[in-house]
Amino acid sequence: MAVRNFKPTTASRRGTRLGDRSDLEKAKGPRGLTVAKKQRSGRNNMGKITVRHRGGGFKRRVRIVDFKRDKFGVPGKVEGFYFDPNRTAHLALLQYSDGERRYIIAPKGIKVGDTLVSGEKTDILPGNAMMVKHIPSGTIVHCVENTPKKGATFGRSAGGAIVVQGPDTTGKYVQLKMPSGEVRLVYGECMATIGLVGNEDKVNVKLGKAGRKRNLGWRPTVRGMAMHAVQHPHGGGEGKGVIGRHAKDIWGHRIGTRTRHNSMTEKFIIKTRRTKNRPFAKK
Repeated sequence: MAVRNFKPTTASRRGTRLGDRSDLEKAKGPRGLTVAKKQRSGRNNMGKITVRHRGGGFKRRVRIVDFKRDKFGVPGKVEGFYFDPNRTAHLALLQYSDGERRYIIAPKGIKVGDTLVSGEKTDILPGNAMMVKHIPSGTIVHCVENTPKKGATFGRSAGGAIVVQGPDTTGKYVQLKMPSGEVRLVYGECMATIGLVGNEDKVNVKLGKAGRKRNLGWRPTVRGMAMHAVQHPHGGGEGKGVIGRHAKDIWGHRIGTRTRHNSMTEKFIIKTRRTKNRPFAKK
């Protein structure tokens, strides 16, 4: 996907960079592969705001994406590519030979009319899915499962690319290098899709104006320095002032402090994504 530039007819258009969707289907996809999405505005089942600055935006429907790729040996033909408002990657609609249609994350390099297949061991071609234990070392994959038959967990966003580094000494696990630089283990029976995720130019998109951010469901954010001292650790003072100490969030927690502590998955991480010379690195 390329990025569209605009003539600087206004101040906001001068810096606007939007994705080019000319290759996507103009018509809506199969409605049977979508479900309604309720607007929760960042609130949990008790009505308490757990994610701030959410609300409004366009009405959406959730696309049912096939993250398991469990139709082994059944070829599927690419019918077209579709936009999904709930994720950064585009979707590819597959028409299987048995008549079933499913959405998958669209990898880079496939086109309309291509035939994709999944199985325990298939050809190393973009869009084909197979078990990671059969994938050669150095191959780029995406949509990798964390647990067999659970569905893809890693490498689902636009431009995502995971490198297979080969099996470990036990032969039960396979080493993967994540886009963050982390090296971790997954079971050899986990499914993965060959190639990297398409729409890799998503990182170059600039919305250009606040209205587009509101359409995505994000409400305005107030700086802590603009608040009173009782409202935020950065607030108060005469004039604009300075923070004068470590940056903190609205609850007084130091920004940058690690919050992930999962002893059940630490054993699968061989190399952390944090380096020693960075603050709050894992020892």
